[in-house]
Amino acid sequence: MSVSLTLLALGVLTAAVAPRLLARADWVEREPVVALWVWQCVVAAVLVSFALSMTFSAAAAWKAVRGQVFAPAPNAVVEAYELGTGRSWSAALAVLLAAGGLWSGAMLGREIGRARARRKQRRGELLLRAPLLPGEKPSGGARLVVLEGERPGAWSLPGGTPRLVVTTAALRRLKGRQLDAVLAHEQGHARARHDWLLHCATALAAGFPGVPVFAAFRGEMHRLVELAADDVASRRFGRLTIALALVELNEDRGVFGPGQAPDADLPQRVNRLLSATPRLTAARRLRLTAAAAMVPVIPILIAFVPALRTLG
Repeated sequence: MSVSLTLLALGVLTAAVAPRLLARADWVEREPVVALWVWQCVVAAVLVSFALSMTFSAAAAWKAVRGQVFAPAPNAVVEAYELGTGRSWSAALAVLLAAGGLWSGAMLGREIGRARARRKQRRGELLLRAPLLPGEKPSGGARLVVLEGERPGAWSLPGGTPRLVVTTAALRRLKGRQLDAVLAHEQGHARARHDWLLHCATALAAGFPGVPVFAAFRGEMHRLVELAADDVASRRFGRLTIALALVELNEDRGVFGPGQAPDADLPQRVNRLLSATPRLTAARRLRLTAAAAMVPVIPILIAFVPALRTLG
């Protein structure tokens, strides 16, 4: 039972401390791809901690579960986990954590279903506004679609065959290689499958609205995927090009004026591109990536400590 409580405490501690540490880090905007990886590892560590805590709690509460979990283990290992104490609390904790896991799965399924319905609806609307030409066959790769529109805009429709959509107003606004930079930005979203990452973050935040780490995870995912896509475009066409393209596409929407705007982070994105802050060194990026990868491993190591001590 002590292992179960330790894992539960580790999950709670990680959920409370990690977002604060990431909020204070000065490298997040400089390396959004690394920051995306770190956030995923933090959330994975929280979920793994709770899942292992549920497993050991269920093993302590019910002999049938204990027999399945510790089937190949010798008796000395089973005794090392002290599963015979606190059975009533173990059962309650196991049921609570299992319910949370089932609820997370249900929320993820609901979010994926809604996303598919939205994507199907948007693709149907797109096909009505821009049907295939006679003799044209759907391509296997990304397809560029130009829509008649008075408002400048460019976006991507994710899926098995991504669609890159740009309006005629955007074509008139964007100059030189700015259009190429915008398309590279949207291709960055499609190739990295940022839509799946956003679905998972939205499902956790919607399923557990009172848990700050999941709300912060959703907010940071929406921000960091845009920064990562900006970097994809800037590496190919330059920071100034993509910054000017963002301004051209959004200056009529009141984003850069006073007051609150729907895309209030756009000015920060443009300032970031224009400031051209240097990236971290390759060695530091590697250290951060490796350190983040170890975070979900910690609860697994804690789960095996009693067994390793006994066998050692």
